[in-house]
Amino acid sequence: MRGLTDKRVLVTGGASGIGQATVQRFVEEGAAVAIFDRDSRALEKTLAEIPQVAKGVTVDVSDDRAVAEAFRELDEVFPAIDILINNAGISVRHESFRSITPAQWRQVLNTNLNGAFYVASETVRRMDHGVVINQSSINGLAAFPHYADYNASKAALLALSRTMAVELAPQIRVIALCPGAVLTPMQRAEYTDEMFQQVNDNIPLGRHADPEEIARFLAFLASDDARFITGQHYIIDGGETARAAL
Repeated sequence: MRGLTDKRVLVTGGASGIGQATVQRFVEEGAAVAIFDRDSRALEKTLAEIPQVAKGVTVDVSDDRAVAEAFRELDEVFPAIDILINNAGISVRHESFRSITPAQWRQVLNTNLNGAFYVASETVRRMDHGVVINQSSINGLAAFPHYADYNASKAALLALSRTMAVELAPQIRVIALCPGAVLTPMQRAEYTDEMFQQVNDNIPLGRHADPEEIARFLAFLASDDARFITGQHYIIDGGETARAAL
């Protein structure tokens, strides 16, 4: 992709799944990449597997004070940031809406929505010109049962992204990406084999996406090839949402 060489990129949740694949892709594009992740073991493993990573910081993005401290640590390596991939998030499958406790609700919203805000807020203060991509989901566009808290957090990210795009233009582009089913450890852990197959059967392309397929699109959206794109959300779901009018 054009314009990614030597760009300073921060990927949150970069030690596994889509985040790790994204780190690898941007490294391959010649970017300087830093990772925020709350899982110190996974982060250590990723840093060993991708030694080109410039910096790894263990941080829970749902804690605003911890995020501020993580950025102070990152400042030692990156005096400014060119690209943010706001990817950190959690998903919990519930029996029903009635079964969600206030603590569970706060946990998901604090990570997926508040955490994205904390990181974006710190990032844009360090960004003269650049790109912010917030990782939403097709769950933010339609009602997927058993995930009311996750759905709400991802829908809110769409509104946040649009508002950021309008307010931060023309210096900063802001985009939301809405993946469908992606074969990550978090996704697979939520399903029995039967449930996993049911999801695949509902996708016209017949399978989950590979994390690398999401990473490729993220690299495009962050590149100069997409320099006229801002304020939009993009669905990458193998055709799953084509079954409904969204």
